[in-house]
Amino acid sequence: MLDSFDEYQLLIPSVPDTLGIVNRRRTDFPNALASSSTGAVDATVESGNSVPDLAVDGRAARWQSHREERRRELIKAARRAVHALGSEASMEDIAGAAGTSKSVYYRYFGDKAGLQGAMGEVVLGQMQRRMKEAAQLAQTPREGLYAMVSAYLQMAESSPNVYAFITRLTPGEASSQDAIAASGALGNFFEQITDMIATPMRQYLGAEKEALIEYWPTAAIGLVRNAGEMWLGSPASDSKPNQATMAGHITDWLCLGIAPELKAAN
Repeated sequence: MLDSFDEYQLLIPSVPDTLGIVNRRRTDFPNALASSSTGAVDATVESGNSVPDLAVDGRAARWQSHREERRRELIKAARRAVHALGSEASMEDIAGAAGTSKSVYYRYFGDKAGLQGAMGEVVLGQMQRRMKEAAQLAQTPREGLYAMVSAYLQMAESSPNVYAFITRLTPGEASSQDAIAASGALGNFFEQITDMIATPMRQYLGAEKEALIEYWPTAAIGLVRNAGEMWLGSPASDSKPNQATMAGHITDWLCLGIAPELKAAN
């Protein structure tokens, strides 16, 4: 069942829009602002003025808290904008939809790739938790695989624009061939999912199959991602499987390959 994408009514599966995992970047303004006024802090940050050096105290904590909250707000606004405008939305488009200037986004995230990575931590973190919860309810390794694949497809399908935005770098960026080669968020996501897949299979197959477990989960991730993204990008048609059917196909390919189909054909 689908609930709201976040509190602004963008559709995703029922996963809370938890933003606590957002990477806390402290490199832009490491020290506190002298003024204890939140309004003065925000004005100083978004005007581009420098922040004076101060000892860490209560004001520093308030400043850091304010900055983190502002960063979360900007990520949520960008997520809504990309959902509505498409994965190719520019920083100017995103800032306009958020009601601010693109210079603010550049100050908080460095560049578009930085924003993609920050949003990726939020969205992929939600996806990872959903997949883990689904797998924990499964009774067999195969059921666990199906649950994880299904959760992955559900969340990607809920907003293809957001999924594409966080898994692909901006054209022209260094390493733009694939965000997994350059994004810490995406790389960590697939690393964690690989471990999630390997754990039940290791228990099911036993220690004598450890060499197999070294390779199979990584290959499985490639199959799931490539098949899933091809399905996600395919236009609607009578021949396109629905989400549950596609999850079943991918699970069968992971566990059995296409050998059953070959036997049936012969």
